[in-house]
Amino acid sequence: MPNRERFAESFSSTIGVISVFANATHLEKIEFDAAEFEAPNSVTRLAIAQIKRYFNNTWQGFSVPLALNGTPFQNTVWQTLKTIPYGTTIAYLDLALKVGDKKAVRAVASANGQNPFPIILPCHRVVGTDGSLTGYLGGLDKKRWLLQHEGAIAKDLFS
Repeated sequence: MPNRERFAESFSSTIGVISVFANATHLEKIEFDAAEFEAPNSVTRLAIAQIKRYFNNTWQGFSVPLALNGTPFQNTVWQTLKTIPYGTTIAYLDLALKVGDKKAVRAVASANGQNPFPIILPCHRVVGTDGSLTGYLGGLDKKRWLLQHEGAIAKDLFS
C-alpha cells in the first residue's frame, strides 16, 4: 500500500500567507491565503526555502520535485510554463504556440488557471495579447506584484 501521508507548511510573505502541501516525496500544491499549517517534511521545507529565495531576489531556479497530477494536456502546459524566462511575459497565444496548437488558446488559458504550483511554474508571466493582466488564481494584485518584483512590468504600471 502506498504511503498517503500528507505534509503542509506555511509562511508569511510580501503577498500574504503561502502554504505548500506535499506527500513524502513531491510537492502537491501551493495555495495563497490558506489557513496556516505546520506539519513540514523535507519537501515542504525545500519548497519554502526556494520560494523565500525568489522573494529575496536570490532565486536560482526551482528544483523541488512536483507531483504533476493533471491531464496530459495540463501537464504539458504546466511544464511549458517553466520555459518562460524570469522577468518576461508572454501572451496566451504564444503559450498555445509553444504547446503546439495556436487554436488551443482557451484550453491553454484554462490549464494555466488550474496550475497547482504558482510561482514555481510561473503562470503569472502569461498575459493577454494586448499585455493586459488577465486572471490569476491569487488575484491580480499578486500577479502584478510578482511581475513587478521580476522587473517584467514597471512599478507604476497599472497603479
